[in-house]
Amino acid sequence: MPENIPYWRLSGFYFSHFAFLGAFTPYWSLYLKSLDFSAFQIGVLMSVMQGMRIFAPNLWGWQADRTGNKLRVVRITVFFSLIAYLGVFFGKAFWWLFATMMLMSFFWSASLPLIEATTLNHLGASTEKYGRIRSWGSVGFIVAVIGLGYILDLLPIQSLLWATLGFMIGMFFFSQKIPEASSPPHESDSISVWEILGKSEVVSLFASCLLMAAAHGPYYTFYSIYLVDHGYMKSSIGWLWGLGVICEIAVFFLMPRIMARFSMKAILAFSLACAVLRFILIGWGVDVLFLLVLAQVLHAATFGSHHAAAMAAIHHFFRGRHQAKGQSFYTSLVYGAGGTLGAMGGGYAWGACGPQVTFGLSAAAALIGLVWLLTKFRLSPC
Repeated sequence: MPENIPYWRLSGFYFSHFAFLGAFTPYWSLYLKSLDFSAFQIGVLMSVMQGMRIFAPNLWGWQADRTGNKLRVVRITVFFSLIAYLGVFFGKAFWWLFATMMLMSFFWSASLPLIEATTLNHLGASTEKYGRIRSWGSVGFIVAVIGLGYILDLLPIQSLLWATLGFMIGMFFFSQKIPEASSPPHESDSISVWEILGKSEVVSLFASCLLMAAAHGPYYTFYSIYLVDHGYMKSSIGWLWGLGVICEIAVFFLMPRIMARFSMKAILAFSLACAVLRFILIGWGVDVLFLLVLAQVLHAATFGSHHAAAMAAIHHFFRGRHQAKGQSFYTSLVYGAGGTLGAMGGGYAWGACGPQVTFGLSAAAALIGLVWLLTKFRLSPC
């Protein structure tokens, strides 16, 4: 790792950010279920963060590129997301939580795309080392998801609210410590970002990634509820979530070797194929622990290798003054639109058709994304 890269400060932010997700993603749905919300209401509330990602990151990304100060935007938005989150302590009604999560997500969703752009700027030509920094986010997720699994076996589910607050405070602390990184000029600076977005290969990349995010929507929303309903303890659920992210970390460290041997298209295609198998295993193998373990090992591909390859592709297409906007568009269209579609559609399917059909639809979405990628995507010079 080059000496001038603020490795630990960037890693600390990733750790805190994904520890927040490690608390929120597996256990927030259990908190909502404890408030007696229906499956559809849980799907709606769990989709709020994804829904705000559709447009909020673009607003903040344009602001960051216009001012040239990404970290100032990160610090402001992290602070206000922390303030907005405090609303969860003052009400439990559906619309109160909906409004609180919407306001928090409007600010919270700005930080990660800008930190991703900042990290890649600090790395310069050494983008293959991205995984070593990003892997600390996975460590944060593991610490939160496994630790809280044991804590929530002993303490009320309301304890989750305080743990999540602590991780948000960590995000705020590290956002104050990361130095700004300048975006080197690039020949694409002279063209419009809309011209880049209109390229067929960019459209194809975004479409396949959107389908991958949609496929994961029911998993992130209902996986913990599914396991609790089948008799698993919260500590066991934490270990299953954590196992997937442990495998993800291994892939992040191996990505320089993997990307040296295989094309981005091959890595993305393999990841989508693994997603098809993974969601079939979850849907129909929930009572067989070995199959659940195998499904979680596949997280190394369905998120780990897929995310690293997608980040490299976005960095390939969006350079110079368009870098923050490229990351923001990716977050908005993939995690925003795709995640919202998956969470809300999963909420409806869960109530109407049951868990197995819902995870079957996840597998189908990944399969369509795979076919789309294989037939439409190519990586041309930019």
